[in-house]
Amino acid sequence: MAEHPNLTRPSEVRALLTQLDFHPSRVLGQNFLIDRNILNILLDAAELRPDDAVVEVGPGLGVLTAALLERAAAVTAVEKDNRLAPYLRSRFADEPRLTLIHSDVLDCDLPALFPRPGGKLVANLPYAIAARLLVELTALPHPPATIVVTIQREVADRLAAAPATDDYGLLSILMQRHYAVATVKHVAPSCFWPPPEVHSSIAKLVRRPAPLGGPADELALRNLLRHAFSRRRKTMARSLRDLVADPLPALAQAGIAPAARAEELAPEAWPALLRKLEERLELRGVAGNGTLPSVLRGAGADDCDLFIAATGTDATN
Repeated sequence: MAEHPNLTRPSEVRALLTQLDFHPSRVLGQNFLIDRNILNILLDAAELRPDDAVVEVGPGLGVLTAALLERAAAVTAVEKDNRLAPYLRSRFADEPRLTLIHSDVLDCDLPALFPRPGGKLVANLPYAIAARLLVELTALPHPPATIVVTIQREVADRLAAAPATDDYGLLSILMQRHYAVATVKHVAPSCFWPPPEVHSSIAKLVRRPAPLGGPADELALRNLLRHAFSRRRKTMARSLRDLVADPLPALAQAGIAPAARAEELAPEAWPALLRKLEERLELRGVAGNGTLPSVLRGAGADDCDLFIAATGTDATN
C-alpha cells in the first residue's frame, strides 16, 4: 500500500483500518467519506482561497484534511478519537500549516478557533453534535464567515426550512437569522464507509452582514423560541400569556397577528417581538439581570434538547 492511501477508494480505506486495527465507533458515528465526487463538491462549495484559515471538525482519516491543505493557507483540525488523533499527527507530521487539536470540539475554546473575522468551517460534521455546534458558533465574537458541512439530511432540511413547513423550528430561526442557508447536495449512505443508517446533505451557510430582525440578546431570544415552540399548536396570544399578562399590545406593536402560531413567524419577526415583550416589564429580566420568568427558568445556553432531539445518533467524520 502507498504511504498515503487513496481514501476515496473503499478497498484502501478498509485496508488502512485493518492496518491500524481500527474499528469505526458507532457511538462516535465514524463513517468516513470515500466518494471523490462528493469531496470535490464539498470543497468547491467552500470557495477556498490561498489565504483562507479553515477549521475542520472530525477529520477522521484525513481525506478532507489533505484536500483542504491543498487549497487553504492553514487548517485547524479537531479530532476527539484517541486512536485517530495519533494517526493524523503522524500522517501530517511534515505539514506545518496543520494544527491538530485532540479534543471534543464542544470542550474547545471556540473563540480561539475563530480568532478573527473571515474564518471558514469546512467539515464532515459529527452528526450527534452538529446542531448544537452550529448554534454555538453564531454567538462567537468572530463567527465563521462561511460554513460548508456534511450533516444529517434531516438537520439540513431544518436549517433551510421556510416558515409554515414541518421542518421549520428553533434551528431554522437561530441559524437563518445569522446565515443565508442553502442545501448544496444530498449524499447517499454509500458515499461513506461504513455506510451510515441515515442520508446526508452538504449544507452551505454564508454569514449575513447583519442579523435578520436586528440585534437581540441571543439567550433571551433562544428562551423565547423554546417557550413558543414547546406550545407550537397554540396561537401566539395564548402561548405568551405565560410570560405577560396581556401579550396583545406587544404582538400588535411587533406586527404579529394574535392568531398566528410560532411556526408561521419568519426569523426576522422574533427579535422585534422580544423587544416589545421586554417593554412589558415582566420579561425584562431575561435580557437584563438574568432572572427568568418561572416558565423559562432553567433554559440555558447549553440546553439544546428541543432542536437536537430530532437529530439521529449517526455521525460522520
